[in-house]
Amino acid sequence: MTKILCTICARGGSKGVLNKNIRDLCGKPLIAYTIELALKSGLFEHVVISTDSDEIAKISVQYGGEVFFTRAPELSNDEAGKIPVIRDAFTRSEKYFQCDFDILFDLDATSPLRNIDDLKKSLKLFLETNSENLLTGMKAHRNPYFNLVEKNEKGNIVLSKNLSKAIVRRQSAPECFDLNASIYIWSRQSILSDNDSIFFDRTCLYEMPQERSIDIDSELDFFIVKSIMERKC
Repeated sequence: MTKILCTICARGGSKGVLNKNIRDLCGKPLIAYTIELALKSGLFEHVVISTDSDEIAKISVQYGGEVFFTRAPELSNDEAGKIPVIRDAFTRSEKYFQCDFDILFDLDATSPLRNIDDLKKSLKLFLETNSENLLTGMKAHRNPYFNLVEKNEKGNIVLSKNLSKAIVRRQSAPECFDLNASIYIWSRQSILSDNDSIFFDRTCLYEMPQERSIDIDSELDFFIVKSIMERKC
């Protein structure tokens, strides 16, 4: 039987949206939506929370998350990379539960609009493609081959990417995607490797619609997600 671990990494002291991981959203702390979805999916052996905050830990346990360690300070500051934090939660979980997990899901607490189908279909894609890891995203509104620009060394704007033949209409540009920070999947071998990038030789993408792809990173994001969720109630 395949053993799948779910981690949810949520540190305290967020700046873009104050205390966003436990901020009230339609009657529940934000992180509660991700914990409850993970548990309801029935996919995971354990749903483990990695946090440096006692308050986040307490609330997470109330909603069914498992908290058995406090994240180290060096993995809780603004300079800490995402992958070392997730790898730390994975290795701690294997030691604590005394087993090897075959697959790791990491779910961002700031993406509460994903659904169970997204979890199950992304896992199916990951297994069918024999990928090393999986990321989620949506079709990009700005395309680096057509209307996404950057400044060159002279301070002038130029297209971010160019092909040998100029692209004169958006529909002719290569398809591009915005990563939405919703679902990450790794094989055990991949998460335990020394690769601290989210990209491997065999990284696949699970496409999600725009209405389930909002990652809360600002007050505007929070307002949009709240408005969507209130319309569903």
